[in-house]
Amino acid sequence: MKCALMVAEKPSLAQSLAQILSNGKCSSRKGSNNACSVHEWVGNFHGQQTRFKMTSVCGHIMGLEFVGKYNSWDKVDPADLFTCATEKKESTPNLRMPAFLSHEAKGCDYLVLWLDCDKEGENICFEVMASVANTIPNVYSNRVTYRAKFSAITEKDIKYAMENLIQPNENEAKSVDARQELDLRIGCAFTRFQTKFFQGKYADLDASLISYGPCQTPTLTLCVQRHDEIQTFKPESFWYVQVTVGENPEIKLDWSRVRIFEKEVACMFLNKVKDHKEAIVENVSSKEAFKGRPQALNTVELMRAASAGLGIGPHSAMQIAEKLYTRGYISYPRTETTQYPTNFDLVGVVKLLQHSSEFGDEAKSILHDMNSPRKGNDAGDHPPITPMKLASRNELDGGDTFRVYDYICRHFLATVSRDLKYRQTSTKFKIGSEHFSNTSNVLIDPGYTKVMTWQAFAKNELVVPFIVNEKVKINDVRLVESQTGPPDYLTESELISLMEKHGIGTDASIPVHINNICQRNYVAIGGGRTLTPTNLGIVLVHGYQKIDPELVLPTMRSAVEQQLSLIAHGSADYRSVLKHAVEIFRLKFLYFVQNISNMDILFEATFSSLSSSGKALSRCGKCRRYMKYIQSKPSRLHCSTCDETYTMPVKGVVRVYRELKCPLDDFELLAWSNGAKGKSYPLCPYCYNHPPFRDMAKNSGCNSCPHPTCAHSLTLLGVSSCIECDRGILVLDCTSSPKWKLVCNFCDVIINCFDDAVKVNVEAESCDECGAQQVTAIYKTEKTPFKDDITEKKGCIFCFPDFVPLVEKHKAVEMRRGQGGRGRGRSLCGRGGKSGRGRNKPPKDKMAQLAAYLV
Repeated sequence: MKCALMVAEKPSLAQSLAQILSNGKCSSRKGSNNACSVHEWVGNFHGQQTRFKMTSVCGHIMGLEFVGKYNSWDKVDPADLFTCATEKKESTPNLRMPAFLSHEAKGCDYLVLWLDCDKEGENICFEVMASVANTIPNVYSNRVTYRAKFSAITEKDIKYAMENLIQPNENEAKSVDARQELDLRIGCAFTRFQTKFFQGKYADLDASLISYGPCQTPTLTLCVQRHDEIQTFKPESFWYVQVTVGENPEIKLDWSRVRIFEKEVACMFLNKVKDHKEAIVENVSSKEAFKGRPQALNTVELMRAASAGLGIGPHSAMQIAEKLYTRGYISYPRTETTQYPTNFDLVGVVKLLQHSSEFGDEAKSILHDMNSPRKGNDAGDHPPITPMKLASRNELDGGDTFRVYDYICRHFLATVSRDLKYRQTSTKFKIGSEHFSNTSNVLIDPGYTKVMTWQAFAKNELVVPFIVNEKVKINDVRLVESQTGPPDYLTESELISLMEKHGIGTDASIPVHINNICQRNYVAIGGGRTLTPTNLGIVLVHGYQKIDPELVLPTMRSAVEQQLSLIAHGSADYRSVLKHAVEIFRLKFLYFVQNISNMDILFEATFSSLSSSGKALSRCGKCRRYMKYIQSKPSRLHCSTCDETYTMPVKGVVRVYRELKCPLDDFELLAWSNGAKGKSYPLCPYCYNHPPFRDMAKNSGCNSCPHPTCAHSLTLLGVSSCIECDRGILVLDCTSSPKWKLVCNFCDVIINCFDDAVKVNVEAESCDECGAQQVTAIYKTEKTPFKDDITEKKGCIFCFPDFVPLVEKHKAVEMRRGQGGRGRGRSLCGRGGKSGRGRNKPPKDKMAQLAAYLV
């Protein structure tokens, strides 16, 4: 029997597809990576009985990274990132996705790809093919691998896609590869350079990363441009003549000249009017007017509506839409099209919605009087966003998820409703030589606003039946003074419109870019979801403009996007486009570095220098003077004498640890604690930034340092491997005395123990039963006139009966009890062993001392 492997983009989507394609008769099992399930059934494929296996990935399998040393910020000139080699690595190594797919592909004859139907999905198709290339013969053949195209998770759409399989589009996949490489090289080069340059000089930047992005930065620029318009705005006084006529009701007339900016001229016109007691009706006209129903819903309009109407940011809105799509409630939410396909079953969707308790009555009314949707734009990608399945408020747990779904349903119903119709009556008046007017509107038919209620008329205006040449008594004439006002800060909705207009990003990436400038602390979201630039955001944009304005203009990225589109359509060579774009930005980067002083002037005027900030905390191991601790993000230690800065852990409290020194570099040890979570460990500021051993990761504390003799190292304080994360070591936290605890140096596992002990030592001997290091706990009992009574207990904290009641109940402890052979030796050398293999740039006078420790 033939076998076909099917791969979807998410586990939930794979389950839905399997249920549809198997008619609910599939069996399911957990995949070997514990993240994806495998659903199996027997069916027909190419006229043969075939065993189907449906599984999934979890987004991109691979991610683009620089090779080897180029991932280090300290060792590499950022300019080299434009030309250095790159490689594809697993996006989430813990998932072991390539190995999982390769295992499931064994014995399979066909590969059917059900990835999302956009360019990113096309790129993942080729990642899946590469993962199974050694398992499925001829996987790149169009007789082995197939691509399903679908826009909704409905039985009709899915089975139609299965019957009309096509081939993966390599050109679209290559356009994504090109974009990934461009963004990686450009973003990392600029970000690394300016982050190190400015964080090494200024204290109150309040940002962990000072990033640049080819789309992110032009997005920020739009916000800063509006800020600049507000700041440079100079209000002007103006005057206008206000006339009130009639009785019950009084009517204010609009002056045909609107406003005058010179008071003397305005007074002249006032004098021409105020001597008259009556206004003459010159003309009365009445006509029916319409407010058109909306076009079909696309991604950009959904994001705009979510932000402006629902108060939900575009990034959150799209996450909600993705969930609704994978659960089959709506069609694919990433589309630029605003026109329904000619064969789209509009009536069927309206019938589906007529049973809703929220808008069912409106759907029934529309069903009896449906209108053809307005003509929109067919972008050739996916149909507009439409409801596919009825959901209740309780089914979607209320909240934002239901509000987004409710909007999508109401928008769809509005597209097949009548236009709003009203009668507009305009009356023109003459007073002396000046002309005035009044316009009133009366609703005739609410049309689509019955379902999109927020766009309905507020109220009908009273229409006074004036007659031509009628004389109407003037009640009041006055000159009113006012002032022009600045524009408001951009809202998210307005920003989305501007990004679409200028070609910044795609419908998929627009919410990501907006979210990035918020997370980077470049803008702050205010009431009404307005975007107010921070000092950092303003200074960055102004600095770019002083050096090279093209770095912040959307025209650069728009031109690149056009080239990427040519790759996707097969009209341009992938390598040529990539090489050309990278070279342009490389030259711009070099020019930026040469002229960074132009931006630095602005930073100097806005932010405080490191030397004038912070408070003295601990001594530098080189000059023995006190270093200052800067708590603002990112937290740092700065030695003004050596002019060096050391990064500190984020989100926690740092204090001097008993004035003890690191035996490698003489820097005073610090104790870090994250407060409420209870995790803490000692660290050396120099080792934290410059790991002394090759196997020690950067930004690690003493609980990850394999120094053979240091009293605070992993080698001497490690107790056992952590079963919960299977990667870390449980290390005795010596900073926690007298409330002792074991802390995993990789995950968040914390085990409280030996509350009353005055001292705890980790011994060299290991437990015969479980392999963990034995521990000695020393207790004081009641004092005698001559001495303290000392009680000493020694054993394994997991196996020794006296210790079991003293160790906090924790699932990691319960998992370890009864298991053997899992000591700390998995990643530790024996006591005094040669665990170190060199140091990355230690202080020169410590080289001999280091060599002595490693022998």
